[in-house]
Amino acid sequence: MHADKDKTLRRLKTVRGQIDGLIKMVEDDRYCIDISNQLMASISILKNTNKDILSSHLEHCVYDAIENKNSSDTMSKIKEIEAILEKLNKA
Repeated sequence: MHADKDKTLRRLKTVRGQIDGLIKMVEDDRYCIDISNQLMASISILKNTNKDILSSHLEHCVYDAIENKNSSDTMSKIKEIEAILEKLNKA
């Protein structure tokens, strides 16, 4: 992985803490809107983390495949990105 590992781990650990908080909120029968706001905050962090990881993949892995003129690896990387875009469109 070429993305900023420390930044990625920090964000994921933040979300883990938020999820633990969400579980407690549900267990404590907290107000629905408060739970929803916390869910949206977690989702936002995950989306931004995913964007950074995908950008890094394009900048490093895909670029390297193109730079090395490895057409089969390049096509494989393009297919991976297409599959991710398809999943994102379904979300």
